[in-house]
Amino acid sequence: MKRYALIAQFCALVCLLAACQQTSQQGASGYGISNQPQSAVEVKSPAQTVNLQSLSAGLTAEDNAAVKQAFAQKQSHVWLEGSGVVKKLLPDDNKGARHQRFLVSISPEQTLLFAHNIDLAPRVEALSAGDVVTFKGEYIYNPKGGIMHWTHHDPQGRQDGWIKHQGHTYE
Repeated sequence: MKRYALIAQFCALVCLLAACQQTSQQGASGYGISNQPQSAVEVKSPAQTVNLQSLSAGLTAEDNAAVKQAFAQKQSHVWLEGSGVVKKLLPDDNKGARHQRFLVSISPEQTLLFAHNIDLAPRVEALSAGDVVTFKGEYIYNPKGGIMHWTHHDPQGRQDGWIKHQGHTYE
């Protein structure tokens, strides 16, 4: 419960930062997300630029320790839970089973690609860059940070995953 209270506080801080940034930088423009290593995630949109504090500021170091360890040890097919900030929305993958795709920063050094099966679970609605998500799924190693999939119920009842966003659970 403490983790969700911290996430709620983090979301409120993000909204406040967005409002302050929009006021101070009227007319700012630009698209995309900085790929430069930094201590904060930078999210840009045509209307505003928001610098988000590192996840470690609002969450404990243990929150993503298992995901970081799986990446460091190049492990795959490991079921993990964690949380992070949506960095970028990607086009859906419509080849075969349809997947909603997006990038989530779990630390300044690691970003996960999410492949959320929208043939088996509802699409994560109203998802935007800068949103906080918590998740459970199967981690697959890749050199860019890893992939999270099986973030939905398992029709064969083996192991279920989920994504939580803005008080809703998508499974």
